[in-house]
Amino acid sequence: MQLSGKTAIVTGSAVGVGRATALELAKRGANVVVNYSRSEQEALETAARVERLGTKALLVRADVSQDREVRSMVERALDAFGSIQVLVNNAAATAFVNFADLEGLTEEHWDRILAVNLKGPFFCARAVAGPMKEAGEGAIVNIASVAGIRAVGSSIAYAASKAGLINLTVALARVLAPQVRVNCVAPGFIDTRWLREGLGPLFEPARQRTAEQTPLGRVATPEDIAQVVLGLIEGADFVTGQTVVVDGGNMIRW
Repeated sequence: MQLSGKTAIVTGSAVGVGRATALELAKRGANVVVNYSRSEQEALETAARVERLGTKALLVRADVSQDREVRSMVERALDAFGSIQVLVNNAAATAFVNFADLEGLTEEHWDRILAVNLKGPFFCARAVAGPMKEAGEGAIVNIASVAGIRAVGSSIAYAASKAGLINLTVALARVLAPQVRVNCVAPGFIDTRWLREGLGPLFEPARQRTAEQTPLGRVATPEDIAQVVLGLIEGADFVTGQTVVVDGGNMIRW
């Protein structure tokens, strides 16, 4: 897909992978809907950086777990730009609960994590499906995690939600073809504020340990993930329903 003049929605694009992806899209000439739910100041900065790259940004506060807010975001994007060709489902939630602590993973944890990580991408994909088909082309990329493949990570609920997202990717790829392609990126350990805040003092030891165990000798940056997302959008016109693991080879180590 050629991106100049197209419109992209990137959920959770205030910081981290979402911001990096929004900026890469803008570099290629796409107008970007910068979505956030809480980090307003960071989202404003992302939008400003998008516009400094010469394209337009639309800042929209919306909780992707709420269908009405998602539909409103899509309507605002259509009003502003006239069409939508790209959706990156990046917004996510988690709770850092040890897998063995079954009682510590509450119903509230489950409800919020599944609502944002699984229902949210479905709501967003459903809302853009019609506009993308009308535009004659579309690319959706879901940001999952190796947690959804290996059942590791911040909590059982998070891992299960990302496994569901990988499955949802395949289902959507079937029903939205041929006009819309749907793929998935499954990152491993990423050096982001989200993970640093979640792990606290455990972050740096975990980062160093992961880097030492990874064949490519480091952990991912948000820009590493954005690079693969953009590859699936603009350079993989005959690829749909696939999940690409981006972990520096960690999953293939001895």
